[in-house]
Amino acid sequence: MATKKIRLGIVGANIRLGWASRSHLIAAAASPDFELAGVCTTRQESADEAARKLGARLAFHDHRDMVAHPDIDAVSVVVRVPSHYEPTMAALEAGKHVYTEWPLGQDTAQAQKMTDKAHAKGVQTMIGLQARVSPALMYLKELLTQGYVGKVMACQVSLIRDGVLKRPSHRTWQRDANLGANTLTIANGHTLDAMRSVLGEFSEFSSVVATQADEWLETDTKKIVKVTSPDHVLIHGRLENGAVASLHVGAVPYAGSGYHMESYGKEGTFVAYSEDSPQLEQIRLKGAQKGNELKELEIPARFCYVQGTREGEPYNVGQMYHRFAEAIRSGRKCEPNFDTAMDLHHLVDKIRAASSRS
Repeated sequence: MATKKIRLGIVGANIRLGWASRSHLIAAAASPDFELAGVCTTRQESADEAARKLGARLAFHDHRDMVAHPDIDAVSVVVRVPSHYEPTMAALEAGKHVYTEWPLGQDTAQAQKMTDKAHAKGVQTMIGLQARVSPALMYLKELLTQGYVGKVMACQVSLIRDGVLKRPSHRTWQRDANLGANTLTIANGHTLDAMRSVLGEFSEFSSVVATQADEWLETDTKKIVKVTSPDHVLIHGRLENGAVASLHVGAVPYAGSGYHMESYGKEGTFVAYSEDSPQLEQIRLKGAQKGNELKELEIPARFCYVQGTREGEPYNVGQMYHRFAEAIRSGRKCEPNFDTAMDLHHLVDKIRAASSRS
């Protein structure tokens, strides 16, 4: 007998713009585990439109009505970071399982309140750190555990994205560092988490967090706006496994070089790379053992939970939904979850504090 699908509601289900339209809505619609039962936007007209296009039975303009509905089992919160708190807390209070995008909260205090509420309610939680389910990075972690490069001596990670000087006005709200959505929290958060999930934690580090572009051009209004959000993060230190490590995440005006993670050990070398952040695009691997020729590594199918192409932004979100469903059905702890998010929130705080002391 077929397993009954989990009835999912998505907060932030605008089909015309935003992260949900590029990822969650596509992944949920293709999921064999979830039924996209409800959609919520800030206007009933856009919610009704999303419901028609996506085949959802329920449409809401108020997240409180959606999370209270008896035909919703789980909720995904896919809205701007400053708006994560209220729908996440409402869903938890209603006893729903919750998937919230990273960062969990606008700050660590908000994130802690959500995590405490989830523990009190005993529900499954998932945090949107999608690089943890990248087939390439899961395989890479296995290879390292098996000793592919031997004892890790050094690693170097970089993500350099372009387009820092201008953006449309609906995205310039991110210029305010206090709103919690910037290079330090988002691009650096995802890249750093990918590194630590594969190679382990920092035991010690120093950091520089800088705002190099203190003005942005709004491409539609042609206005210049002041910026306080950081656009470069540099971390240098030592990992718990003894390796020396460096990380540079930055937003530059033109021709960013994409994502690279390199690790050098006594027995070999690996390189993981993609054109954009590790949670967004397909990552490719190259490796060398006791030689200087890097060769492409094929990713085993067992790491690919989602069928079809591995290209594009919905893929890793689909991988996450597979894990989310497994946890809901089995009762085993979901991974990555809100506790994972708290660890990363605290680490980001330490990086910011270390930079202010330097």
